[in-house]
Amino acid sequence: MIAALLAVLTLPLVVVLLILVWIDTRTMPLFAQYRVGRDERPFLMFKIRTMQIGTLQAPTHSVSTSAITRSGAFLRRYKLDELPQLWNVVVGHMALVGPRPCLPSQKELIQARRQGDVFSVRPGITGQAQVAGVDMSALDRIVQEDTDYVRERSLTSDIRLLRLTFDGLTRQAPVKT
Repeated sequence: MIAALLAVLTLPLVVVLLILVWIDTRTMPLFAQYRVGRDERPFLMFKIRTMQIGTLQAPTHSVSTSAITRSGAFLRRYKLDELPQLWNVVVGHMALVGPRPCLPSQKELIQARRQGDVFSVRPGITGQAQVAGVDMSALDRIVQEDTDYVRERSLTSDIRLLRLTFDGLTRQAPVKT
């Protein structure tokens, strides 16, 4: 219900951002990409486009920063490109908090997450690894944070992670590239 409320409240902002991205890129501003979800089921995850058309479908840390659009740099800095994922939460593909969903092509990460039972929970818009500032290229650390989250998760820890996420956004931390 919280995600539905947030989706309604942020809809005007999302519409404005989609228009700005379209003006900047002249391409479809809403981006959908298959990700691996709970029980390893693929789902379409929605985002606001931050990269040029034709950019390799790969984890962000594997893509050149030159592929990021002008509007994309701003959206990424404030995590505004993630707002359409509230729809994924509303329909049940994602949670507000959980391990970030990976691409189906990230075979090594999928295998490691499988061993840590990470796919037993829905992926999240934010997660323990993101709050801890772990770069997605640090495979062992991501998997450890994800496994710890699954093992220790609770309503209290989810609320704490949401608060820390919001605190980090309001501090305007620079984006890791």
